[in-house]
Amino acid sequence: MATYHNIDGSTGVNVELIKVGTGVRSIRSILITNTQGSNAATVSLFLQDDPAAASAKTYNILSTVSIPADTSLLLDEESLLTFNNTVYGLYMTVGSSDTLDVLIN
Repeated sequence: MATYHNIDGSTGVNVELIKVGTGVRSIRSILITNTQGSNAATVSLFLQDDPAAASAKTYNILSTVSIPADTSLLLDEESLLTFNNTVYGLYMTVGSSDTLDVLIN
């Protein structure tokens, strides 16, 4: 299962990468690429059970990490990326002026 996302913070800073209940069993890697040529991007990556609920449980994988311009961040530790997809989805928050490509494998 590979998924690809082009994220533009100006159209929404909270992005659902993998919806709860989609049957994802494991993720081998996530590549986050800042496609801007001059500005760093700020990224948070987290698991959440119900984003619409006020009492949603959130578990951060990355919290406000700065990715320099024209740079990629590779997360490839499978134990860090394994989660119960019947309960949790994978989400990202980005800055409003950030543009990123996210490849999940």
